[in-house]
Amino acid sequence: MDRTDLKILSTLQQDGRLSNQGLADQVGISAAACWRRVRALEKDGVITGYAALLDRKRVNLNLCAFVHVTLSRHVQESTTSFEEAILGRSEVLECFATTGDADFILRVVTESIESLDRFLEDFLFALPQISQVRSNIALRELKFETALPLTPS
Repeated sequence: MDRTDLKILSTLQQDGRLSNQGLADQVGISAAACWRRVRALEKDGVITGYAALLDRKRVNLNLCAFVHVTLSRHVQESTTSFEEAILGRSEVLECFATTGDADFILRVVTESIESLDRFLEDFLFALPQISQVRSNIALRELKFETALPLTPS
């Protein structure tokens, strides 16, 4: 990946709705070359998709929580079962396997504290492989960035 590819990626991260011509103009290459490069980045899996970013509060997802999960047994079956269960939950936006006190950290968004409680009680606490759950509720969102910091290597 060269500097031109990085410029294409940085520009698309800021405005994924740019036309190919608009992108080419901003990057400083021809429209045909831009189109070829974008298609190659898509084919190589660097660009994985395009999406609209929503204000979660305007769609009534007012609560953001970080849920730390510890499994009771660290065997493949327990881990796989937990991961499969989490993948089906729309309120879980991100799930990371981690080092430290928790085995997994989830970023969960819900409408309210009551809906978070239902998620925890009805779903998470019901999973047999879980030994401990700790939740931290975000009070304010100071920074939310979706663009990756791209620098030439």
